Amino acid sequence: MAGTMGDERKPQERNDYVKGHLMEEQAGMDPIRLFMQWLDDAEHAGLPDHNAMLLSTAGSASISARVVLLRDVGPRGFTFYTNYNSRKAMDLERDPRAALNFYWPALERQVRVEGRAERLDAAESDAYFASRPRESRIGAWSSDQSRVVEDRQAMEERYARWSERFEGQEVPRPDHWGGILVRPVRIEFWQGRASRMHDRLAYERYSDGSWQRMRLQP
Repeated sequence: MAGTMGDERKPQERNDYVKGHLMEEQAGMDPIRLFMQWLDDAEHAGLPDHNAMLLSTAGSASISARVVLLRDVGPRGFTFYTNYNSRKAMDLERDPRAALNFYWPALERQVRVEGRAERLDAAESDAYFASRPRESRIGAWSSDQSRVVEDRQAMEERYARWSERFEGQEVPRPDHWGGILVRPVRIEFWQGRASRMHDRLAYERYSDGSWQRMRLQP
């Protein structure tokens, strides 16, 4: 049942955006190059979790969103790693369409990505898995991600059993864990501007791999 008017909270804070601009001549025609520049800007600004992104998927029942970490970006697209038995991975198996959102409020910037997801090959997932801390590699074996567990103690006991099992040996990548690549078909850049006259540049990918750039009204 909806709450009464007295239960509602209406945030009133309003900010005027004055920290930058985004013009066509500075943006260029390669959205991946522009994204990498913005990602570097966020890192150099000292922003925490500058590579965090909101991943949205469409499963069989509903839309679902969660924050994950971008681990690689390049001409082919955006890569993250996960448990293939997780809801996000299973959603993407059913429907490979994915949306990513990066938001850096300190820079008054946002990037939206739409694309199709596919799993990385085993060799690439193996290489990244081997670079992770040992504790994280054991965690990939011990966690049955998104499944119900009795309590925290049960999780820790499960981790301890896997840790003991791999004592004194390398921890291999489990088959249920690996990388997912989102190949973009549309990327939009948003730069806050004064008087709500924000800069929005959208790029859409042609079948030959080239990009069309458009300016959108705010």
